Amino acid sequence: MKLSFVALLLVAASVVLYAQSASPLMTGVDPPSGKRGDVITVSGQNLQKENVAKLYLTDGVSEKNDIQVEITSQAATEIKFKIPAKAIMGRMALMILTTTKPPQLIEQPVKVTIDDGSGAGTAAGAGNGQ
Repeated sequence: MKLSFVALLLVAASVVLYAQSASPLMTGVDPPSGKRGDVITVSGQNLQKENVAKLYLTDGVSEKNDIQVEITSQAATEIKFKIPAKAIMGRMALMILTTTKPPQLIEQPVKVTIDDGSGAGTAAGAGNGQ
């Protein structure tokens, strides 16, 4: 009886560790800002298609402002996406839809700034000579 209880605890601990290790996590965005149509690269872990079904821009306030983005490439440590034409200007968080059962929407700890391309932001390719 005691041995089966220990075995059950070990199995439960393994499942918990596996679930935690497979959780998608975004850790960086490059470039940190862009305009509609630009491709942004997000780095992190467990970002492959088996873990991340969809990616959204969100203001974190209203569900109506959540905009699904087009993923152009996806791997375990990187997702590239295109900023959609209907993206709203400002600082937006990234949110993923997991492939878990049931699926979960998880806001990530990274943000991207959507600007109008006027040069007021820090879009890639904008420079003022050094």
